[in-house]
Amino acid sequence: MVSCRPLCVFTFYASLAVAVQRPFAARRAHIRANIVPSSDPLPALADATNAHDAALFTPFEDLESLSDAEFTTLRHFAFPKHSVRIKKSHFCDGSVGAYTGYIDIQARHLFFYFFESRDNPDKDDVIFWTNGGPGCSSSTGLFMELGPCRVTNPENATFNPYSWNEKANIFFIDQPIGVGFSYAEFGETVGNTPDAAKDIAAFVAIFFEHFSKFKGRGFHMAGESYGGRYIPLFASEIYDQNARLEAAGMTPINLKSVMIGNGCTDWSGMTVSYFDMQCRPMSQPPIMDIKSCVRMKQAIPRCQQMVKKSCLDRFDSMDCEATNNFCNEELYDPFFATGYNPYDISKLCDGDIEDTLCYPVTQAIGQYLDRPDIRALLGVDPAVSANFSSCDDRVGDAFELSDDYLSPTELYLSALLERGVRVLNYAGANDWMCNWVGNDRMTLALEWSGKDEFRSQPFSQWEVDGEVAGLMRTAGPLTFATIDGAGHMVPYDKPLQSLELTKRWLAGKHP
Repeated sequence: MVSCRPLCVFTFYASLAVAVQRPFAARRAHIRANIVPSSDPLPALADATNAHDAALFTPFEDLESLSDAEFTTLRHFAFPKHSVRIKKSHFCDGSVGAYTGYIDIQARHLFFYFFESRDNPDKDDVIFWTNGGPGCSSSTGLFMELGPCRVTNPENATFNPYSWNEKANIFFIDQPIGVGFSYAEFGETVGNTPDAAKDIAAFVAIFFEHFSKFKGRGFHMAGESYGGRYIPLFASEIYDQNARLEAAGMTPINLKSVMIGNGCTDWSGMTVSYFDMQCRPMSQPPIMDIKSCVRMKQAIPRCQQMVKKSCLDRFDSMDCEATNNFCNEELYDPFFATGYNPYDISKLCDGDIEDTLCYPVTQAIGQYLDRPDIRALLGVDPAVSANFSSCDDRVGDAFELSDDYLSPTELYLSALLERGVRVLNYAGANDWMCNWVGNDRMTLALEWSGKDEFRSQPFSQWEVDGEVAGLMRTAGPLTFATIDGAGHMVPYDKPLQSLELTKRWLAGKHP
């Protein structure tokens, strides 16, 4: 059975058919600990580095010389616990170089795909992509949304003319440990975003050091759904790591931007926005009955008051969890009795959401990745389960038990903006789960030096081929954009508009 986590930003699954609410632990670590800078492994970089180590290091350099039959292992003295295995994989898009491999962190192994740009791989920027969950494979992004090929049945993968590698080199990562083809030899998982960020930052540094043609390239971190939590922290970890890379004699990563699609960044604001998307004509006519909408409206002030008291002004784990449960019961749960697709409220759910996520194509992708010949082509380790799962509930449970989703992720976005990192927040207008209303309010409330200028900008239309594609608001390094007619997975619903938005962003332009 497929979990409902692949496309969700929240793990708030209450007592509905969608999922079973999980009991919370009696006591949890204070969530504010998540925003304290980590001391591992970055300060060790300079200590581990000396002239002898640097002299012995030899970058691999040439992607083209990699074998398609076996992995080549890449290491770097500054990251003694991490290594990267990589091989050629002739699949998906025959017009570009395709590579797969593992990031090995001792007994933990993260699977990744890498595709070179169709345009100019020697000059184009690099994009990192992750799906959300938490605990879900980026195979959804690769094979259903923005990758070089799409899988619509288990028999083959077809060329996608709207892939984001049209103008960029791009990674797809199964992260954290336990997701997709990623695994740990002793069954452990990563249970929070700060820990996941350390592994990603180490991988990026090792890759760029070995393949020096990418050094200095613009690097963009992108994701959707729970990626709204992942990406701000991943990007912050890479930004902070740069100073220590330089101290170790390494080249810093040229972090240019973050790109978040229908993301979960401010969970409290998103929860309140569920009323707007169900009961007001924000992108579609109201879908909820009047009686239910009246009750929701009455619950909002209490929900907001409880959130402020227990989660924002002073974080109390048990009280904040109780607040979350109340807000979900009143504003989130009633939606699922309607039968509508939570990822696109313009239509009903196609199939049982627990089996199809309202998109039967997700089952075809799983069956494709279960084929022994495809696994052999990709170089999937034999230790990986024979039954591919889009999501791993153990990973989602671990994140939920750590209260990861309750963290003030928007603070990381504000900090990145203050450091000149561009931020694109885009949202399909028909998504309910991680809707544009909540994301719009989040971007307007961000505390940064350009806040007043951004808030003063009215929405304006942006166009593709002379037709209106959505609305946008922009000031300085921050842009918020909606995409008309799209749901949670913008590249799936509106591939042309998604690609054009990405190309303009990579070129340093506004939509």
